[in-house]
Amino acid sequence: MAQFRYQALSATGEPLSGQMDAASAEEVIAKLQDAGHVPVEARRADEVDSGPGWASLLRKKALTAEQIQQFTEQLATLLGAGQPLDRALAILLDLPEAAAARKVIASVRDAVRGGTSLSTALEQQHGLFSRLYVSTVRAGEVGGSLHETLARLAEYLDRSRGLRARVVNALIYPAILFGVVGLSLIFLLGFVVPQFQQMFDGLNAQIPLMTRIVLGVGNGVRNYGWLLPVLLIAFLWWADRKRRDPAFRRALDEWLLRRKLLGSLVARAETARLARTVGTLVNNGVPLLQSLTIARNVLGNRVLAEAVDVTAEEVKTGSGLAHALSRRGVFPRLAVQMVQVGEESGELDTMLLRTADTFDRETAQAMDRFLAALVPALTILMAGVVGVVILSILFPLFDLTSSIG
Repeated sequence: MAQFRYQALSATGEPLSGQMDAASAEEVIAKLQDAGHVPVEARRADEVDSGPGWASLLRKKALTAEQIQQFTEQLATLLGAGQPLDRALAILLDLPEAAAARKVIASVRDAVRGGTSLSTALEQQHGLFSRLYVSTVRAGEVGGSLHETLARLAEYLDRSRGLRARVVNALIYPAILFGVVGLSLIFLLGFVVPQFQQMFDGLNAQIPLMTRIVLGVGNGVRNYGWLLPVLLIAFLWWADRKRRDPAFRRALDEWLLRRKLLGSLVARAETARLARTVGTLVNNGVPLLQSLTIARNVLGNRVLAEAVDVTAEEVKTGSGLAHALSRRGVFPRLAVQMVQVGEESGELDTMLLRTADTFDRETAQAMDRFLAALVPALTILMAGVVGVVILSILFPLFDLTSSIG
């Protein structure tokens, strides 16, 4: 027996959490379902939920994002064609070429054949499937429309993967530019600039303040350049530690939302994720209050997640969703207006999905504009830094040449 932490929703939509002694996570979920609750998450109490650290970023995953999207789409197609779940998983087991991918699918199939639900089997794959993925599948199971839910989920994953790929491709050139210019600047400061120090000292010349600063930085890079990688590693370690601190994460999320351009981009992206999750759950027959509680777990910004918590409390007391969202003041006004139209027309789920499509497009357009402006801005910045270094050395040389002549 081991202790498991769990999160669930009661029949009235009340969020529940606590610990339970059980032999496995499946037993915890079964007990919660027998009590009339909707399980959201169940994991061992001794597991540390620290998020993806640097080690996990270097670890190769058994299934890539593309493979997960293909698995979801193919499973939805097979279920829609009338195949039983265990048979569909057995068919998918023969498709991947990588042994690690086949092992994951085999583990899911064996768990399903043993009586475990698909969502629980996916949740047991050590974080391979995201909380959004597991929660959406669980909602499809509760609503009795698993293949439709998987089809929508595959579409969402494909859209998210496409946006991520566009961002990564657009960042390749700026990253190369930054790296090349940065290394050139370190070489210039560490090996070229200090050569002029001896010349200026030998001429006993009065040099400007900016030149003295550049010479000091150059001598510092030359003498203590070995500290740069140490400082970089120390900074990454500090950033990773702070990222795990809930108070720091919340303060950072709040600061991001207050920025005029970046805050708007974050709010749009998170609103699209929230609207798509809630819309999918409601469309599958999950009550609105339970949908909000589940969707809250897929938001990356803690300030917006807390706003959803308060919104759920107001909805529980009879408030409309649009009114409750507008009172928080952190969600885009257009999203609130679209939700209000959905409530008034009786098509809240449809309008939420349209809201998600709208804000997904706006987020993609904003990212494209940002990335298009990043390259020239970075080029100008780096050229300006290099220009200041060069001119700081050349101007005193011109003055000395003029005075000698």
